[in-house]
Amino acid sequence: MTAGLFKMEALNRIQEEKKRNLKMGGVDAVARQKAHGKLNVRERIDLLADPASFLEFGLLADHASSNLELSGKLAPADGVITGTCLVEGRPVAVAAYDFTVLAGSMGEVGERKVERIRRLALESRIPMVWLLDSAGARIQEIAGARFAETGGLFYEQVELSGVVPQVAAVMGPTAAGTSYIAALADYTPMVKGAGSMALAGPPLVKAAIGEDVTTEDLGGSKIHCQISGCADGEFQSDGDCIAAVRKYLGFFPSHCKDKPPVRRDVRGLKLPIADDILAVLPEEPRKAYDMKKIVGLISDHGDFFEIKPDFAKNIITGFARIMGHPIGVLANQPSQMGGAIDVDASDKATRFLLTCDAFRIPVLFLHDCPGFLVGSRAEKMGIIRHGAKFLHVVASLTVPKLSVVVRKSYGAGYYVMCGKGLKPDLIVGWPSAEISLMGAEGAVNIVMKNKNDADAKAAKVAEYKANIGGLLSARQAHIDDLIDPRETRQVLFRALTYTLNKRQPRSWRKHGVMPV
Repeated sequence: MTAGLFKMEALNRIQEEKKRNLKMGGVDAVARQKAHGKLNVRERIDLLADPASFLEFGLLADHASSNLELSGKLAPADGVITGTCLVEGRPVAVAAYDFTVLAGSMGEVGERKVERIRRLALESRIPMVWLLDSAGARIQEIAGARFAETGGLFYEQVELSGVVPQVAAVMGPTAAGTSYIAALADYTPMVKGAGSMALAGPPLVKAAIGEDVTTEDLGGSKIHCQISGCADGEFQSDGDCIAAVRKYLGFFPSHCKDKPPVRRDVRGLKLPIADDILAVLPEEPRKAYDMKKIVGLISDHGDFFEIKPDFAKNIITGFARIMGHPIGVLANQPSQMGGAIDVDASDKATRFLLTCDAFRIPVLFLHDCPGFLVGSRAEKMGIIRHGAKFLHVVASLTVPKLSVVVRKSYGAGYYVMCGKGLKPDLIVGWPSAEISLMGAEGAVNIVMKNKNDADAKAAKVAEYKANIGGLLSARQAHIDDLIDPRETRQVLFRALTYTLNKRQPRSWRKHGVMPV
């Protein structure tokens, strides 16, 4: 039978091959995936994509290996599903590795597919999302001299950096090359108990250095979300992880020349904040509290999307909205190390600020900082270098910078939290604000170190406190205003309205030299 030019047999054969490849690695392999509590790759894409929006590229692909181990074996889609879809109505490019096919290893044909999607993301200016569940490079195909041809994926991923948002969700093992995909992405969530990242798996580690270690202890989600800082959040399931990817993308423009998406439905939101905010700060000025409570009260509907919540907890980073406008939040956390800034906090803040600046997202700084961590251990870890990196990025920001001094802001901590000298577009304080080189007690202990007169020291402390309070700063125009905490959202929204079209003139240069 024919249908015009085409024979039905040929059309049917194509459809049969597509149906076969849609089954991925087969019934048994998919069942094993399910037994490990993991969704299969197509279920993951269904969760990521708006309904009926996925357009697949390369469904008919197969491996190209002549290796005897793979001879006669099928590799449906060559172990990676690629295509485009809509996420909340906006196009996104997707590459999702399929562990049911040759352990999701990166083969020549599959990487040709991913390269095409990367180029499409770059040229069409749409976000790039990876769903990673891969054993890494396919040894059978590139163990020899052909290895020298690899590496283009990293070059192209760096090309994408700062042009379109990049997300790499670690939903299974990622080894060597695939772990670098995650490291080069802007946002890297991990699934607890399933996701892992390591440059080499336990067998290679054992062979190389004689260390016996499990996959979880080597590079599980706890390691990278709490200790190394290589990942941005730990999630209980595939579904939770993909929901986080969708939410993250909702704060970002599709590309660097576009503006972040504003949510127009702000019904029920009030500019003045409830009186609850007045009760957050404790009466004792040195007592700890949770800055996240303030972030929640300022944010639309109390919704705050935190980045790296379990790493460097002494500083808070994440995204919120002010009357529908996306904003990056960088805040000190007094409940952790008193809000002092250490090496990890500096790195966490630096990375976050670079991401905001790349995609035109304004930054809100919430100060309550005693300064940088000091001492021999901090110096040996390079606190000066890491702090200078933080400072370099704050000074280089071209997006709107809004600063609120909630309580104390001392020394270099004041600088990196975008104090007056770092050119904030708005800097205001609460009545509790204190801005100084250091706290009054610390200053008195230095200038009166040889005196034992307690009354004289107490009087000097009172004198110093009068000179570092927010009221004096406002009177001398070191800050723009002292505000009622309940007015914070209102003041920030007004500042956003006049800064969203900010253009930051820069001297001609290729780039500054960051002290990394």
